[in-house]
Amino acid sequence: MYGIILRIVQSKEYTEEVIQDVFVKIWNSIHQYDASKGRFYTWMINIARNTAIDYLKSKSFQNELKNQSLPDFVYNTAELSTVNNTSDYIGFDNVLESLEEDKQQLLNLAYYQGYTQNEISEN
Repeated sequence: MYGIILRIVQSKEYTEEVIQDVFVKIWNSIHQYDASKGRFYTWMINIARNTAIDYLKSKSFQNELKNQSLPDFVYNTAELSTVNNTSDYIGFDNVLESLEEDKQQLLNLAYYQGYTQNEISEN
């Protein structure tokens, strides 16, 4: 879950905030999990993904971005790649890499960046 959230919010500090919210949401909504609809891991990952996307779209996050200095906001690809390599337990990265470039881009926009279908079609 940490790797998915980090890939979306692109900041270790924000990832730690979001993952706390994710665990609280999982704890509070565990009764809503239905094993007949999918694996528990998948259910948790979807909560993590949706929470991270909601966090990015929140007004408080947008205001923080406006107030940050550039060096604090620089995207660190080395840190991100080490987390992704250790967190891909189900092999999704291998499947993604086997797709054509345009398909990879679509999945990246939809899953990791939270774009809607309309937003993707406009790009």
